[in-house]
Amino acid sequence: MKVAVIGGGPMGLAAAYELLARGHSVTLYEADDRLGGMSASFMFDGIRIERYYHFICKSDQPLFDMLEELGIADTLRWRVTRMGYYYLGKIRDWGEPIALLKFPGLGLVSKIRYGLLAFTSTKRRDWTKLDSIDAVTWLKKWVGDRAYEVLWHPLFDLKFYHYTPNLSAAWIWSRLRRVGTSRRNIFQEEMGYLEGGSDTFLERIAQVIQEKGGVIHLRRRVEEVLIEDGRVSGVRTSGGSEHYDRVISTIPMPYVSKMIPALPEGTRAGYDSVNNIAVVCVLVHLEQPLTRYFWLNISDPEIDIPGFIEYSNLNPGGGHIVYAPFYIPGEHPDYQREDGFFIDKVRRYLRAVNPDLPDSAILKIAAGRYRYAQPICEPEFAKRLPPISPGIDGLFVADTCYYYPEDRSISESVQLGRKLARMAAGDG
Repeated sequence: MKVAVIGGGPMGLAAAYELLARGHSVTLYEADDRLGGMSASFMFDGIRIERYYHFICKSDQPLFDMLEELGIADTLRWRVTRMGYYYLGKIRDWGEPIALLKFPGLGLVSKIRYGLLAFTSTKRRDWTKLDSIDAVTWLKKWVGDRAYEVLWHPLFDLKFYHYTPNLSAAWIWSRLRRVGTSRRNIFQEEMGYLEGGSDTFLERIAQVIQEKGGVIHLRRRVEEVLIEDGRVSGVRTSGGSEHYDRVISTIPMPYVSKMIPALPEGTRAGYDSVNNIAVVCVLVHLEQPLTRYFWLNISDPEIDIPGFIEYSNLNPGGGHIVYAPFYIPGEHPDYQREDGFFIDKVRRYLRAVNPDLPDSAILKIAAGRYRYAQPICEPEFAKRLPPISPGIDGLFVADTCYYYPEDRSISESVQLGRKLARMAAGDG
């Protein structure tokens, strides 16, 4: 069977890998000049680094299995990491019981309720009862109005804007559980990374795909998925049309309708109805550490990012690297602003968080952006999505929306990519 895979992120690569392992012919098309999607890397001030931050949790079993199969499991590293909270003009410890008890602005009852939320979230397995509840209602029920306003409301507003009142509780729970289960014990968080970064995985899986006879086309956008008599017949790119028996699309949902004009109207509406948040991510190379934390949440009216991610406090190989993400609706006027607008803000925020950091410590600072960085998952989100096989024979469509209620990760991409391959092969 001849299969086209559209999208060269981890999901598309995993789909191609699985199909080849099952004996099928595969061609993968990627519009970018490199593989990886949001996990792709680039050279930043002499350091090879992911465009957007990634980390590995202990629950990421699909990724661990893939690393074993690719022969690169020995590149996985684990490191004790710290989480902090910048609140009331001061950095405070966060993420473990003693830090919670010392945190200002909350009464003892609120702290106990918050601790119970964190603990029970790691133990819950069935999320179906949370599927129809909005996250704000669920969180307030657990931690109370005061704790919600101090700890959650600022972060939600800075990441989700006007979508905040309509986020799925199941989706938020899955984020709490994934990070909460990645601990050595209740006092120590432990995160993982690959030696060499995400490129270690991307380069190896691409190598195996090509060794098995798969073809990878970079800078080759699929302009149209061709449909004849209700079934897939191939794809059209700038290089012409090519016949395929099956087509798997892993690109962001907002691009799908234009790429497949033959979709039924109801299916098209389902894809087009998914809302997404964009991101402008400012990346900073510092001469010295900013803090001792990997993840620093921020709750300050003068700082309009939800936090700093100091990646070098997870992966110490190569410089002091900090990510500062501005999550913004793509239609918001600020998303159209020049990079300098965001870079100037980050310079101020770095000094606010660490007043001892001299301007000369900023060796390099730059901004990148991604229009469809985060789908907005409302209650009962899965019910609004078209099925993976949307009624056209031989066509399979999914993106990060189909992880629901799980959040974005390379591990989830690998798992869904392999599922898409099994479905296309008739084994799904």
